[in-house]
Amino acid sequence: RDGGPGRSCGGRWRRGQRRRAASGAMADPASVLDGQATVDKGENSRMASFVGAIAIADLVKSTLGPKGMDKVLQSMSTGNVQITNDGATILKSIHIDNPAAKVLVDMSKTQDDEVGDGTTSVVVLAGELLRQAELLISQRVHPMTIMDGWRMAVGAAREALIASARDNGADQAAFREDLLNIARTTLSSKLLNKDKNKFATLAVDAVLRLKGSTDLNLIQIIKLPGGSLEQSYLEEGFLLEKKIGVGQPKRIENAKILVANTPMDTDKIKIYGSRGKGDSM
Repeated sequence: RDGGPGRSCGGRWRRGQRRRAASGAMADPASVLDGQATVDKGENSRMASFVGAIAIADLVKSTLGPKGMDKVLQSMSTGNVQITNDGATILKSIHIDNPAAKVLVDMSKTQDDEVGDGTTSVVVLAGELLRQAELLISQRVHPMTIMDGWRMAVGAAREALIASARDNGADQAAFREDLLNIARTTLSSKLLNKDKNKFATLAVDAVLRLKGSTDLNLIQIIKLPGGSLEQSYLEEGFLLEKKIGVGQPKRIENAKILVANTPMDTDKIKIYGSRGKGDSM
């Protein structure tokens, strides 16, 4: 009997100790993180986000516009050097660990995938908005109030663009001139700015041949070394980049051309499971 209560008291004490240990582990939020992890909260986290995003915008701001400067990028692994002023290429080449800065990089990638231009402009615009938001935050303006103001500004800007827009779809000449102006503006900040009139004409003519289709994969671009930019041209037909075999004629008039969507070897032809052999090719 004397040992029973003692064991009971000891059991209650051990259970209570385990409860306190478990509750202490649950109360420590850093126990689920890595030993070298740090937690930023409140003002420090907000300022780190502002600083990282604004730094990314300042990085590509100097490449914007016709007088923008090029950036020299060197790979840390291979040592390869690349010179470019394209915002998407610059942002994809740098290592970023700031969450807010990564949002701007993802926004630039989306702009490049969906539109193909304006990658630097969207980052610079977002960086300036965050710069002004930082000033409002320092004046104790709530972030939700700032977001409401941005939404109102988006609506006002959209209404202004719709009011000033013109539709020249019915006039082919005016529509082509609008496309040429857009292409020239796009090429003004690229390496082709000296030949922007020539390449703007090539691009517009190639797009107009699609007859309204948005599949740009139908436009084939063949790059050949040894020439200059002035030698670029738009072919009326189809160019097949192949070398003429040994002993084969280089010119055939009134030739019969077979267009097949299956690979053909010199010794056998496979078409949907069937097999055939030829005497010559």
